[in-house]
Amino acid sequence: MDFSALLTTEGLLALLTLASLEIVLGIDNIVFIAILTGRLPEEKRGAARQVGLLAALVMRLLLLFMISWIMKLKDPLFHVAEHGVSGKDLILIIGGLFLIAKATYEIHHKVEAAGAGQEAQRKIASFAAVIVQIMLIDIVFSLDSVITAVGMAKDLSVMVVAVVLAVIVMLVFAGPISSFIEKHPTFKMLALAFLLLIGVVLVADGLHHHVPKGYIYFAMGFSLLVEVLNMWTVRRSPPAAAHTGH
Repeated sequence: MDFSALLTTEGLLALLTLASLEIVLGIDNIVFIAILTGRLPEEKRGAARQVGLLAALVMRLLLLFMISWIMKLKDPLFHVAEHGVSGKDLILIIGGLFLIAKATYEIHHKVEAAGAGQEAQRKIASFAAVIVQIMLIDIVFSLDSVITAVGMAKDLSVMVVAVVLAVIVMLVFAGPISSFIEKHPTFKMLALAFLLLIGVVLVADGLHHHVPKGYIYFAMGFSLLVEVLNMWTVRRSPPAAAHTGH
């Protein structure tokens, strides 16, 4: 692998563009990991996040070095009502259904939990089970990430460095994002809704109904802004006791 392409203006521009895009595409991965690791005891969450993101890095690099195989995943395996179904389609559909089921399950427990005891019990999960779930969805997110990289950059070295940089950024911000989500229940519900939406988009992509992710991220960004403004308004509001005392 020749890294000389990174020393050219074209290579650096491609690296910057691709790394930025990979970071944006990694947001859903971070959110999913934050939700899953939140069910672990607090002392194990950091290790689970690191293992999960390092597994994502390894998955992405392996797929990059198997570009020819990745391209073959686009070839139809069979046809349903004259529509070809490829290996990529199957992975996206299965991954999307898994995300939908997982997000729905977490939302159900978040809403239906009757007391603190049940909530505490729900958070206790097997470290191995969490890692397995993270690695399963890593396959889906990594496939999407690598196909994007192959479509944007021509040089393998640019793709590899961009992916590594993106995962490093994800490692840095995964902890703070996870802590923020755990401390703010409304943001956690918003994150679960985000995962549910991403699952629907993945299934749609697998069924050849492409939804531009820019629309999805804009919608979630707008929702996040509204929630931030709502939180800010609540904090600035005078205590209720001040009004009831008169």
